[in-house]
Amino acid sequence: MKAGLPVAVLLALAPAGAAAQLYQHDNWAAMASDRRASAVGDILTVIVLENNNASNTVQTGTNRQTQIGGNISAGSSFNESASAGLRGQFDGAGQTARSGRMVAQISVRVEQVYPNGDLGVGGASALNIGGERTNIRIRGRVRSADISGTNTILSGRIADAQIDYEGRGFASRSARPGFLQRIFSFLGIL
Repeated sequence: MKAGLPVAVLLALAPAGAAAQLYQHDNWAAMASDRRASAVGDILTVIVLENNNASNTVQTGTNRQTQIGGNISAGSSFNESASAGLRGQFDGAGQTARSGRMVAQISVRVEQVYPNGDLGVGGASALNIGGERTNIRIRGRVRSADISGTNTILSGRIADAQIDYEGRGFASRSARPGFLQRIFSFLGIL
């Protein structure tokens, strides 16, 4: 019995563990649920599917005509008449069209958790293939309810989304007009 006495004394002196210390809900996902981003530092995959089309057509026309006339006569020997007329016409038309398409998948990090549970996310990806460098940056606000069970979200479900796509390299430079062509275009020659 004397051997059990030190163990009993140690157990009596040990601090009692509270249930809050054993299980913390914020640190453990339920066993039957999927792991979704919910805290600062968590990773979320954004599937970028953007397809934008815009067009604008403008047609303008003006027509102005002014007539001035006069006649002076004094008896039968002096009879003069004069008239002047001004006429102006302008017809103009313009049309612009732009379309863009982007398909990508990028992982972002949760940078902030708002009081209502929304997540502030941001991230970037850089890809270099054969001297052609592509950078994609995404920033925005995500509702936790919009995150799928696979921890992904479509780019169209991101509020205040800022999606930047930039390419640099030989192919990008080749697609851009040359210096002289840009000057002539600015002057309206081309």
